Amino acid sequence: MSPALRRQALLTAAVVAVAIVVLVIAAQEMFLSERDALIAAILVLGAGLVALRIATLAARERARAAAEATRRQLVAAVSHDLRTPIASLRLLVEAVDDEIVDEQTRRRYLKTMGTQIDSLSAMIDDLFELSRIEAGDIDWSLRQVELGLLVDETVAAMVPEAGAKGVALRAELGAEPLSANADPERIQRVLFNLIRNAIRHTPADGSVTVKAEVGREAVEIEVADSGEGIAEAERERVFEAFFRGGEDAARGSDGAGLGLAISRAIVETHGGRIWLAPAASGTRIRFSLPRA
Repeated sequence: MSPALRRQALLTAAVVAVAIVVLVIAAQEMFLSERDALIAAILVLGAGLVALRIATLAARERARAAAEATRRQLVAAVSHDLRTPIASLRLLVEAVDDEIVDEQTRRRYLKTMGTQIDSLSAMIDDLFELSRIEAGDIDWSLRQVELGLLVDETVAAMVPEAGAKGVALRAELGAEPLSANADPERIQRVLFNLIRNAIRHTPADGSVTVKAEVGREAVEIEVADSGEGIAEAERERVFEAFFRGGEDAARGSDGAGLGLAISRAIVETHGGRIWLAPAASGTRIRFSLPRA
């Protein structure tokens, strides 16, 4: 039962209970006969049940409406993200097919076409993975994982990409073990998504730092950058699929806006959570995983 429906049920029950108590008192004080009080109590109880049923149906209708709105937003977002690369591919194919370009330009066009196709393929793969995770259609290989080693390995793999943009990437890990029950491949996917986003939105000579620490019940990992940060009005939506905010604030303006949504789905499936941490400058994204 949703919180809103639960509140409605409690309110209805309270009103019915108060009405019945009033009727009992009225019967005791001889304002009403016992028969009339019983009939009135039955009517009050029936009215309460009807009100609760109406509230339940209304809640279901609101849920359906919300689901339909989400579906429409998803279709619109996918259509928008497909339109540009498909239009670009069509123009490139026509140019190559008309043989109006020289061989060097033709090779450049073909390379651009390959890049567009790779981008479309990646977006389709991300969509497929997100839908499978949300539908519970993935077999998770959960085991005890030393997250410190996983973070080190992932950061080392991303150093060349960061260096190509002039961004310093480093890991800051303590000496204590960072053991969690997790699917290492999926958690590494989360790290890749967060680190790649941070690099993309950090200017040259900036830095990205990955930290990990043990809490009382969970291991927390943080990816912090010295980039432009996220606008306050957009902070609550950054983990939504396909959400991309303003050019100076959004985290996924160069991609399809699925990386953070996939990361959230993976983390929450592990029983953890992911959130934006307060930052004086730049962006700090943290996620937690239950300790082993």
